[in-house]
Amino acid sequence: MAFETNKFTVVKKKRLEKSTFNVECNVETNAEIDKILSVCHSAMQDTAEILNGVVNYTGYIDLCILYLTVDGEIGTLNSSCPFTGKFEDEFICVGDRIGIKVDVEDYSIESVTASNIKINCVCQQSGVLICDREVGNITTGDEDICVKEDEILVDTLLGQAKESFVVSTEFSIKEPVKKVITSDSQVYVKNVESGVNFVSVGGEVVTKILYLTENDRFETAYTTENFKEEVELEGVTREAVSEATANIRKSAVKCQLDTSEKGVEVKIEVPVDLSVTSYIEKQQVVVKDIYSTTTELNVSTESFEMSKEMPCDLFEEKIDGTLTLDENSPRVDKIMFVGGSNLTVTNAYVKGGEVFVEGVTKTNVVYLNDETNSLYSVVVEVPFVVSDKTDCEDNTQISVNVVLTDVDVVVKKGREFLFDAKLKVTVNKFCDITSAVISGVDVGEPVLEHDCAIELVFASAGQTAWDIAKSIRVKEETVVFQNPELSFPLEKDENVVVFYNLK
Repeated sequence: MAFETNKFTVVKKKRLEKSTFNVECNVETNAEIDKILSVCHSAMQDTAEILNGVVNYTGYIDLCILYLTVDGEIGTLNSSCPFTGKFEDEFICVGDRIGIKVDVEDYSIESVTASNIKINCVCQQSGVLICDREVGNITTGDEDICVKEDEILVDTLLGQAKESFVVSTEFSIKEPVKKVITSDSQVYVKNVESGVNFVSVGGEVVTKILYLTENDRFETAYTTENFKEEVELEGVTREAVSEATANIRKSAVKCQLDTSEKGVEVKIEVPVDLSVTSYIEKQQVVVKDIYSTTTELNVSTESFEMSKEMPCDLFEEKIDGTLTLDENSPRVDKIMFVGGSNLTVTNAYVKGGEVFVEGVTKTNVVYLNDETNSLYSVVVEVPFVVSDKTDCEDNTQISVNVVLTDVDVVVKKGREFLFDAKLKVTVNKFCDITSAVISGVDVGEPVLEHDCAIELVFASAGQTAWDIAKSIRVKEETVVFQNPELSFPLEKDENVVVFYNLK
Protein backbone atom coordinates (compact mmCIF):
# COMPACT_ATOMS: atom_id res chain seq x y z
CA MET A 1 0.00 0.00 0.00
CA ALA A 2 1.33 3.40 -1.02
CA PHE A 3 0.45 6.67 0.69
CA GLU A 4 1.70 10.10 -0.28
CA THR A 5 1.63 13.26 1.80
CA ASN A 6 0.55 16.40 -0.05
CA LYS A 7 0.87 19.39 2.23
CA PHE A 8 -1.15 22.59 2.00
CA THR A 9 -0.61 25.89 3.78
CA VAL A 10 -2.88 27.97 5.99
CA VAL A 11 -2.31 31.38 7.54
CA LYS A 12 -2.14 31.70 11.31
CA LYS A 13 -1.99 35.03 13.10
CA LYS A 14 -0.72 35.14 16.67
CA ARG A 15 -0.60 38.07 19.04
CA LEU A 16 2.75 38.55 20.69
CA GLU A 17 2.89 39.47 24.36
CA LYS A 18 2.74 43.18 25.17
CA SER A 19 5.61 44.63 27.14
CA THR A 20 7.09 48.00 28.05
CA PHE A 21 10.60 49.40 27.77
CA ASN A 22 12.33 52.75 28.29
CA VAL A 23 14.04 54.91 25.68
CA GLU A 24 16.32 57.77 26.70
CA CYS A 25 16.12 60.58 24.15
CA ASN A 26 18.85 63.23 24.06
CA VAL A 27 17.83 66.30 22.09
CA GLU A 28 20.46 68.86 21.21
CA THR A 29 19.63 72.54 21.70
CA ASN A 30 21.50 75.82 21.62
CA ALA A 31 18.77 77.94 23.22
CA GLU A 32 18.63 79.18 26.81
CA ILE A 33 15.44 77.42 27.84
CA ASP A 34 13.38 78.68 30.73
CA LYS A 35 10.70 75.98 30.67
CA ILE A 36 9.31 73.17 28.53
CA LEU A 37 5.73 73.95 27.54
CA SER A 38 4.77 70.70 25.80
CA VAL A 39 6.15 67.51 24.30
CA CYS A 40 4.33 65.78 21.46
CA HIS A 41 5.56 62.27 20.62
CA SER A 42 4.99 59.35 18.28
CA ALA A 43 6.84 56.05 17.82
CA MET A 44 7.30 53.95 14.71
CA GLN A 45 8.94 50.63 13.90
CA ASP A 46 11.47 50.80 11.07
CA THR A 47 13.22 47.48 10.34
CA ALA A 48 12.72 43.91 11.62
CA GLU A 49 14.79 40.72 11.61
CA ILE A 50 12.85 37.49 12.19
CA LEU A 51 14.77 34.50 13.54
CA ASN A 52 13.62 31.26 15.11
CA GLY A 53 12.14 32.23 18.46
CA VAL A 54 12.94 35.94 18.31
CA VAL A 55 12.21 39.15 16.42
CA ASN A 56 14.75 41.97 16.65
CA TYR A 57 13.61 45.33 15.36
CA THR A 58 14.58 48.99 15.23
CA GLY A 59 12.46 52.10 15.39
CA TYR A 60 12.48 55.75 16.30
CA ILE A 61 10.55 58.22 18.42
CA ASP A 62 9.68 61.55 16.84
CA LEU A 63 9.54 64.37 19.38
CA CYS A 64 8.21 67.89 18.94
CA ILE A 65 9.24 70.01 21.93
CA LEU A 66 7.70 73.41 22.54
CA TYR A 67 9.69 75.61 24.93
CA LEU A 68 9.95 79.11 26.34
CA THR A 69 13.33 80.85 26.40
CA VAL A 70 14.62 83.07 29.19
CA ASP A 71 13.93 86.01 26.84
CA GLY A 72 10.26 85.09 26.60
CA GLU A 73 10.45 83.68 23.07
CA ILE A 74 8.60 80.50 22.12
CA GLY A 75 10.59 77.96 20.13
CA THR A 76 10.30 74.41 18.92
CA LEU A 77 12.65 71.49 18.54
CA ASN A 78 12.02 68.43 16.36
CA SER A 79 14.08 65.35 16.99
CA SER A 80 14.09 61.69 16.00
CA CYS A 81 15.46 59.26 18.61
CA PRO A 82 16.39 55.71 17.51
CA PHE A 83 15.73 52.62 19.63
CA THR A 84 15.81 48.83 19.42
CA GLY A 85 13.21 46.30 20.54
CA LYS A 86 12.71 42.56 20.77
CA PHE A 87 9.94 39.93 20.87
CA GLU A 88 10.63 36.38 22.07
CA ASP A 89 8.21 33.51 21.45
CA GLU A 90 8.82 29.85 20.57
CA PHE A 91 6.11 30.18 17.89
CA ILE A 92 8.26 32.60 15.83
CA CYS A 93 9.94 31.05 12.78
CA VAL A 94 12.22 32.28 10.02
CA GLY A 95 10.07 33.32 7.07
CA ASP A 96 7.20 34.62 9.19
CA ARG A 97 5.95 38.17 8.83
CA ILE A 98 5.15 40.58 11.61
CA GLY A 99 3.20 43.74 12.27
CA ILE A 100 4.69 45.80 15.09
CA LYS A 101 3.08 48.69 16.94
CA VAL A 102 4.95 50.88 19.41
CA ASP A 103 3.23 53.53 21.54
CA VAL A 104 4.78 56.05 23.89
CA GLU A 105 2.71 55.59 27.05
CA ASP A 106 4.34 58.35 29.07
CA TYR A 107 7.43 60.50 29.29
CA SER A 108 9.42 62.45 31.87
CA ILE A 109 11.81 65.34 31.35
CA GLU A 110 14.99 64.28 33.14
CA SER A 111 17.11 67.40 32.58
CA VAL A 112 17.32 70.62 30.57
CA THR A 113 20.64 72.37 29.86
CA ALA A 114 21.83 74.96 27.38
CA SER A 115 22.93 72.19 25.02
CA ASN A 116 20.73 69.19 25.77
CA ILE A 117 17.23 68.09 26.77
CA LYS A 118 17.04 64.58 28.20
CA ILE A 119 13.63 62.89 28.00
CA ASN A 120 12.80 59.40 29.20
CA CYS A 121 10.01 57.75 27.18
CA VAL A 122 8.06 54.74 28.44
CA CYS A 123 7.12 52.69 25.37
CA GLN A 124 4.72 49.78 24.95
CA GLN A 125 5.30 47.24 22.20
CA SER A 126 2.71 44.90 20.73
CA GLY A 127 2.81 42.73 17.65
CA VAL A 128 0.92 40.32 15.43
CA LEU A 129 2.85 37.43 13.92
CA ILE A 130 1.63 36.32 10.48
CA CYS A 131 2.64 32.73 9.71
CA ASP A 132 2.36 30.26 6.85
CA ARG A 133 1.88 26.85 8.44
CA GLU A 134 1.93 23.54 6.53
CA VAL A 135 -0.73 20.90 7.14
CA GLY A 136 -0.19 17.26 6.12
CA ASN A 137 -2.78 15.70 3.80
CA ILE A 138 -2.53 12.13 2.48
CA THR A 139 -3.48 10.62 -0.90
CA THR A 140 -3.47 7.07 -2.24
CA GLY A 141 -4.37 5.20 -5.43
CA ASP A 142 -4.70 1.74 -3.84
CA GLU A 143 -7.93 -0.02 -4.90
CA ASP A 144 -8.30 -1.66 -1.49
CA ILE A 145 -8.28 1.71 0.27
CA CYS A 146 -11.57 3.57 0.73
CA VAL A 147 -11.16 7.33 1.15
CA LYS A 148 -13.78 9.85 2.20
CA GLU A 149 -12.85 13.31 1.03
CA ASP A 150 -14.27 16.65 1.98
CA GLU A 151 -13.79 20.24 0.89
CA ILE A 152 -12.97 22.82 3.55
CA LEU A 153 -12.38 26.54 3.27
CA VAL A 154 -8.89 27.65 4.26
CA ASP A 155 -7.39 31.12 4.48
CA THR A 156 -3.96 31.59 2.97
CA LEU A 157 -1.55 34.50 2.92
CA LEU A 158 -1.07 36.05 -0.51
CA GLY A 159 1.70 38.41 0.56
CA GLN A 160 2.73 41.81 1.82
CA ALA A 161 3.84 44.98 0.07
CA LYS A 162 4.99 48.44 1.12
CA GLU A 163 4.93 51.82 -0.52
CA SER A 164 6.01 55.33 0.45
CA PHE A 165 4.48 58.49 -0.96
CA VAL A 166 4.00 62.14 -0.13
CA VAL A 167 0.65 63.79 0.53
CA SER A 168 0.73 67.50 -0.32
CA THR A 169 -1.82 70.04 0.80
CA GLU A 170 -2.10 73.78 0.32
CA PHE A 171 -4.32 76.35 2.03
CA SER A 172 -4.44 80.09 2.65
CA ILE A 173 -4.28 82.15 5.83
CA LYS A 174 -5.78 85.58 5.24
CA GLU A 175 -3.55 87.49 7.61
CA PRO A 176 0.20 88.05 8.01
CA VAL A 177 1.99 85.18 9.76
CA LYS A 178 5.18 85.70 11.71
CA LYS A 179 6.07 82.01 12.01
CA VAL A 180 4.69 78.48 12.33
CA ILE A 181 5.22 77.22 15.87
CA THR A 182 4.38 73.55 15.36
CA SER A 183 2.70 71.22 12.92
CA ASP A 184 1.31 67.77 13.66
CA SER A 185 0.08 65.33 11.00
CA GLN A 186 -1.87 62.09 11.45
CA VAL A 187 -2.97 59.53 8.89
CA TYR A 188 -6.23 57.59 8.83
CA VAL A 189 -7.03 54.61 6.59
CA LYS A 190 -10.67 54.82 5.46
CA ASN A 191 -11.05 51.97 2.95
CA VAL A 192 -9.09 49.05 1.52
CA GLU A 193 -10.10 47.28 -1.70
CA SER A 194 -8.45 44.34 -3.46
CA GLY A 195 -8.00 44.48 -7.22
CA VAL A 196 -6.13 42.33 -9.73
CA ASN A 197 -2.49 42.29 -8.62
CA PHE A 198 -2.93 45.43 -6.54
CA VAL A 199 -4.55 46.76 -3.37
CA SER A 200 -6.23 50.17 -3.40
CA VAL A 201 -5.99 52.11 -0.13
CA GLY A 202 -7.92 55.29 0.55
CA GLY A 203 -7.54 57.56 3.52
CA GLU A 204 -6.85 61.04 4.74
CA VAL A 205 -4.05 63.02 6.32
CA VAL A 206 -5.13 65.48 9.01
CA THR A 207 -2.66 68.24 9.82
CA LYS A 208 -2.87 70.81 12.57
CA ILE A 209 -0.60 73.84 12.59
CA LEU A 210 -0.02 76.35 15.35
CA TYR A 211 1.21 79.72 14.12
CA LEU A 212 1.97 83.18 15.43
CA THR A 213 0.48 86.19 13.64
CA GLU A 214 2.20 89.51 13.10
CA ASN A 215 -0.02 90.82 15.93
CA ASP A 216 1.51 88.18 18.25
CA ARG A 217 -1.70 86.11 18.43
CA PHE A 218 -1.50 82.34 18.52
CA GLU A 219 -3.86 80.71 16.02
CA THR A 220 -4.61 77.14 15.02
CA ALA A 221 -5.57 75.76 11.61
CA TYR A 222 -6.70 72.26 10.62
CA THR A 223 -6.46 70.86 7.11
CA THR A 224 -7.52 67.48 5.71
CA GLU A 225 -6.20 65.95 2.48
CA ASN A 226 -7.62 62.72 1.03
CA PHE A 227 -5.43 60.20 -0.76
CA LYS A 228 -5.89 57.02 -2.77
CA GLU A 229 -2.94 54.79 -3.56
CA GLU A 230 -2.64 51.52 -5.48
CA VAL A 231 -0.02 49.18 -4.03
CA GLU A 232 1.17 46.46 -6.40
CA LEU A 233 0.98 42.94 -4.98
CA GLU A 234 1.29 39.93 -7.27
CA GLY A 235 -1.45 37.31 -6.94
CA VAL A 236 -4.13 39.52 -5.39
CA THR A 237 -7.65 39.10 -6.80
CA ARG A 238 -10.87 40.97 -6.20
CA GLU A 239 -11.95 38.17 -3.84
CA ALA A 240 -8.97 38.74 -1.54
CA VAL A 241 -9.35 40.39 1.86
CA SER A 242 -6.68 43.01 2.48
CA GLU A 243 -5.69 45.15 5.44
CA ALA A 244 -3.53 48.26 5.46
CA THR A 245 -1.61 50.29 8.00
CA ALA A 246 -0.19 53.76 7.44
CA ASN A 247 2.36 55.77 9.36
CA ILE A 248 3.83 59.25 9.05
CA ARG A 249 7.49 60.08 9.41
CA LYS A 250 6.75 63.20 11.41
CA SER A 251 10.34 64.40 11.57
CA ALA A 252 10.32 64.58 7.75
CA VAL A 253 7.12 66.65 7.40
CA LYS A 254 7.81 69.91 5.52
CA CYS A 255 5.86 73.14 6.02
CA GLN A 256 6.51 76.07 3.70
CA LEU A 257 5.07 79.62 3.87
CA ASP A 258 4.75 81.92 0.86
CA THR A 259 3.72 85.47 1.69
CA SER A 260 1.55 87.44 -0.72
CA GLU A 261 -0.55 90.59 -0.61
CA LYS A 262 -3.65 88.56 0.30
CA GLY A 263 -2.01 86.74 3.20
CA VAL A 264 0.03 83.55 3.41
CA GLU A 265 -0.02 80.39 1.29
CA VAL A 266 0.84 77.32 3.36
CA LYS A 267 2.17 74.21 1.67
CA ILE A 268 2.63 71.03 3.71
CA GLU A 269 4.29 67.84 2.47
CA VAL A 270 3.63 64.75 4.58
CA PRO A 271 5.60 61.51 3.89
CA VAL A 272 3.45 58.41 4.43
CA ASP A 273 4.62 54.80 4.74
CA LEU A 274 1.91 52.35 3.67
CA SER A 275 1.92 48.59 4.31
CA VAL A 276 -0.69 46.14 2.95
CA THR A 277 -1.27 42.46 3.67
CA SER A 278 -3.62 40.31 1.59
CA TYR A 279 -5.36 37.00 2.26
CA ILE A 280 -7.50 34.71 0.12
CA GLU A 281 -10.05 32.05 1.08
CA LYS A 282 -9.97 28.92 -1.09
CA GLN A 283 -11.34 25.38 -1.13
CA GLN A 284 -9.03 22.58 -0.09
CA VAL A 285 -9.77 18.86 -0.55
CA VAL A 286 -8.84 16.88 2.58
CA VAL A 287 -9.21 13.29 3.77
CA LYS A 288 -11.83 13.07 6.51
CA ASP A 289 -11.94 9.27 6.88
CA ILE A 290 -10.15 6.23 5.51
CA TYR A 291 -10.18 2.44 5.84
CA SER A 292 -8.99 -0.68 4.01
CA THR A 293 -11.09 -3.64 2.92
CA THR A 294 -8.13 -5.99 3.44
CA THR A 295 -5.84 -4.53 6.11
CA GLU A 296 -5.91 -2.88 9.49
CA LEU A 297 -4.96 0.82 9.32
CA ASN A 298 -3.65 2.96 12.14
CA VAL A 299 -4.72 6.49 11.34
CA SER A 300 -3.09 9.72 12.59
CA THR A 301 -5.19 12.89 12.77
CA GLU A 302 -3.70 16.39 12.77
CA SER A 303 -5.56 19.28 14.34
CA PHE A 304 -4.62 22.74 13.12
CA GLU A 305 -5.58 26.36 13.63
CA MET A 306 -5.95 28.97 10.93
CA SER A 307 -6.96 32.62 11.01
CA LYS A 308 -9.79 34.10 9.02
CA GLU A 309 -9.32 37.74 8.04
CA MET A 310 -12.37 40.01 7.98
CA PRO A 311 -12.96 43.43 6.44
CA CYS A 312 -12.09 46.35 8.69
CA ASP A 313 -14.61 48.53 10.54
CA LEU A 314 -14.52 52.33 10.65
CA PHE A 315 -16.28 54.67 13.04
CA GLU A 316 -16.04 58.14 14.57
CA GLU A 317 -16.92 59.23 18.08
CA LYS A 318 -16.73 62.44 20.10
CA ILE A 319 -15.09 62.50 23.52
CA ASP A 320 -14.95 65.11 26.25
CA GLY A 321 -13.57 65.67 29.72
CA THR A 322 -12.61 68.26 32.33
CA LEU A 323 -9.66 69.23 34.48
CA THR A 324 -9.79 71.52 37.52
CA LEU A 325 -6.60 73.24 38.65
CA ASP A 326 -5.64 72.97 42.30
CA GLU A 327 -5.56 76.09 44.45
CA ASN A 328 -1.77 76.38 44.29
CA SER A 329 -1.69 76.61 40.48
CA PRO A 330 -1.75 80.04 38.80
CA ARG A 331 -5.16 81.14 37.57
CA VAL A 332 -5.96 80.90 33.86
CA ASP A 333 -6.65 84.34 32.43
CA LYS A 334 -6.25 83.36 28.79
CA ILE A 335 -5.61 80.14 26.92
CA MET A 336 -2.80 80.96 24.53
CA PHE A 337 -2.84 77.70 22.57
CA VAL A 338 -3.12 73.93 22.69
CA GLY A 339 0.47 72.82 22.24
CA GLY A 340 0.03 69.18 21.31
CA SER A 341 -1.94 66.02 22.01
CA ASN A 342 -0.84 62.46 22.68
CA LEU A 343 -3.09 59.40 22.59
CA THR A 344 -2.61 55.89 23.93
CA VAL A 345 -4.96 52.91 23.39
CA THR A 346 -4.95 50.71 26.50
CA ASN A 347 -7.46 48.04 25.44
CA ALA A 348 -9.63 47.02 22.50
CA TYR A 349 -12.10 44.12 22.42
CA VAL A 350 -15.43 42.81 21.09
CA LYS A 351 -18.32 42.10 23.45
CA GLY A 352 -22.04 41.62 22.89
CA GLY A 353 -22.06 42.77 19.28
CA GLU A 354 -20.00 45.89 19.94
CA VAL A 355 -16.35 46.80 19.52
CA PHE A 356 -14.90 48.76 22.44
CA VAL A 357 -11.78 50.91 22.43
CA GLU A 358 -10.34 52.20 25.70
CA GLY A 359 -7.53 54.68 26.12
CA VAL A 360 -6.41 58.08 27.30
CA THR A 361 -5.58 61.39 25.63
CA LYS A 362 -3.15 63.92 27.04
CA THR A 363 -3.37 67.46 25.69
CA ASN A 364 -0.87 70.21 26.52
CA VAL A 365 -2.51 73.57 27.14
CA VAL A 366 -0.43 76.76 27.42
CA TYR A 367 -2.10 79.64 29.24
CA LEU A 368 -1.35 83.15 30.47
CA ASN A 369 -1.63 84.39 34.04
CA ASP A 370 -2.07 88.17 34.16
CA GLU A 371 -0.83 88.55 37.73
CA THR A 372 2.62 87.18 36.94
CA ASN A 373 2.43 88.00 33.20
CA SER A 374 3.89 84.54 32.57
CA LEU A 375 3.06 81.49 30.48
CA TYR A 376 2.24 78.20 32.14
CA SER A 377 1.39 74.79 30.77
CA VAL A 378 -0.86 72.01 32.02
CA VAL A 379 -1.72 68.56 30.74
CA VAL A 380 -5.43 67.85 30.35
CA GLU A 381 -5.74 64.07 30.68
CA VAL A 382 -8.99 62.51 29.47
CA PRO A 383 -9.65 58.75 29.66
CA PHE A 384 -12.16 57.47 27.12
CA VAL A 385 -14.21 54.45 26.13
CA VAL A 386 -15.80 54.51 22.68
CA SER A 387 -17.78 51.78 20.96
CA ASP A 388 -19.62 50.90 17.79
CA LYS A 389 -21.78 48.01 16.61
CA THR A 390 -20.13 45.08 14.85
CA ASP A 391 -21.20 41.74 13.40
CA CYS A 392 -18.25 39.92 15.03
CA GLU A 393 -18.35 37.30 17.77
CA ASP A 394 -16.85 37.95 21.21
CA ASN A 395 -13.77 35.83 20.44
CA THR A 396 -12.78 38.02 17.48
CA GLN A 397 -9.22 39.34 17.67
CA ILE A 398 -8.89 43.04 16.83
CA SER A 399 -6.22 45.71 16.46
CA VAL A 400 -7.07 49.38 16.19
CA ASN A 401 -5.61 52.61 14.92
CA VAL A 402 -7.03 55.80 16.44
CA VAL A 403 -6.58 59.36 15.19
CA LEU A 404 -7.41 62.36 17.42
CA THR A 405 -8.76 65.45 15.61
CA ASP A 406 -10.70 68.68 16.20
CA VAL A 407 -9.26 69.18 19.68
CA ASP A 408 -10.79 72.13 21.52
CA VAL A 409 -10.09 73.34 25.04
CA VAL A 410 -11.83 76.24 26.80
CA VAL A 411 -11.56 77.53 30.35
CA LYS A 412 -14.37 78.19 32.83
CA LYS A 413 -14.03 80.47 35.89
CA GLY A 414 -10.26 80.56 35.46
CA ARG A 415 -9.69 77.08 36.86
CA GLU A 416 -11.71 74.47 35.00
CA PHE A 417 -10.65 73.24 31.55
CA LEU A 418 -13.35 71.80 29.28
CA PHE A 419 -12.00 69.44 26.62
CA ASP A 420 -13.67 67.92 23.58
CA ALA A 421 -12.36 66.22 20.45
CA LYS A 422 -13.18 63.63 17.81
CA LEU A 423 -11.74 60.12 17.47
CA LYS A 424 -11.48 58.36 14.12
CA VAL A 425 -11.09 54.61 14.62
CA THR A 426 -9.96 51.86 12.22
CA VAL A 427 -10.57 48.30 13.44
CA ASN A 428 -8.75 45.34 11.83
CA LYS A 429 -10.31 41.96 12.69
CA PHE A 430 -9.59 38.25 12.50
CA CYS A 431 -10.79 35.07 14.21
CA ASP A 432 -9.18 31.67 14.76
CA ILE A 433 -10.76 28.52 13.33
CA THR A 434 -9.82 24.97 14.36
CA SER A 435 -10.07 22.02 11.96
CA ALA A 436 -8.54 18.57 11.53
CA VAL A 437 -7.40 16.23 8.75
CA ILE A 438 -5.99 12.73 8.49
CA SER A 439 -2.28 13.31 8.12
CA GLY A 440 -0.75 9.81 8.31
CA VAL A 441 -1.54 6.10 7.98
CA ASP A 442 0.40 3.07 9.26
CA VAL A 443 -0.45 -0.29 7.67
CA GLY A 444 -1.24 -3.06 10.16
CA GLU A 445 -2.08 -6.77 9.92
CA PRO A 446 -4.33 -8.25 7.17
CA VAL A 447 -7.94 -8.77 8.21
CA LEU A 448 -9.78 -12.09 7.92
CA GLU A 449 -11.69 -12.62 4.71
CA HIS A 450 -15.47 -12.90 4.84
CA ASP A 451 -16.54 -16.50 5.48
CA CYS A 452 -20.21 -16.16 4.56
CA ALA A 453 -22.11 -15.37 1.38
CA ILE A 454 -24.53 -12.92 2.95
CA GLU A 455 -24.45 -10.62 5.96
CA LEU A 456 -27.32 -8.83 7.68
CA VAL A 457 -26.41 -5.52 9.32
CA PHE A 458 -28.76 -4.00 11.90
CA ALA A 459 -28.24 -0.31 11.08
CA SER A 460 -29.46 2.63 13.16
CA ALA A 461 -31.26 5.77 12.03
CA GLY A 462 -28.81 8.45 10.90
CA GLN A 463 -26.13 6.05 9.70
CA THR A 464 -24.70 6.63 6.24
CA ALA A 465 -23.70 4.10 3.61
CA TRP A 466 -20.08 4.97 4.45
CA ASP A 467 -20.62 4.12 8.15
CA ILE A 468 -22.09 0.73 7.33
CA ALA A 469 -19.50 -0.12 4.66
CA LYS A 470 -16.63 0.77 6.98
CA SER A 471 -18.03 -1.40 9.79
CA ILE A 472 -18.02 -4.55 7.61
CA ARG A 473 -15.03 -3.56 5.39
CA VAL A 474 -16.66 -3.33 1.99
CA LYS A 475 -16.81 -0.47 -0.46
CA GLU A 476 -19.49 2.16 0.01
CA GLU A 477 -20.91 1.62 -3.49
CA THR A 478 -21.50 -2.07 -2.65
CA VAL A 479 -23.86 -1.13 0.18
CA VAL A 480 -25.72 1.40 -1.97
CA PHE A 481 -25.99 -0.90 -5.04
CA GLN A 482 -27.21 -3.93 -3.08
CA ASN A 483 -29.82 -1.95 -1.12
CA PRO A 484 -31.57 0.20 -3.74
CA GLU A 485 -34.71 0.51 -1.65
CA LEU A 486 -32.88 2.43 1.09
CA SER A 487 -31.90 6.10 1.18
CA PHE A 488 -28.92 7.32 3.17
CA PRO A 489 -28.53 8.58 5.78
CA LEU A 490 -31.17 6.26 7.16
CA GLU A 491 -34.36 7.88 8.42
CA LYS A 492 -35.08 4.96 10.76
CA ASP A 493 -33.54 1.70 11.97
CA GLU A 494 -33.14 -0.68 9.02
CA ASN A 495 -31.83 -4.12 8.09
CA VAL A 496 -29.07 -3.77 5.50
CA VAL A 497 -28.15 -6.84 3.44
CA VAL A 498 -24.69 -7.32 1.88
CA PHE A 499 -23.77 -10.23 -0.44
CA TYR A 500 -20.17 -11.44 -0.73
CA ASN A 501 -18.48 -13.20 -3.64
CA LEU A 502 -16.72 -16.06 -1.91
CA LYS A 503 -13.68 -17.60 -3.57
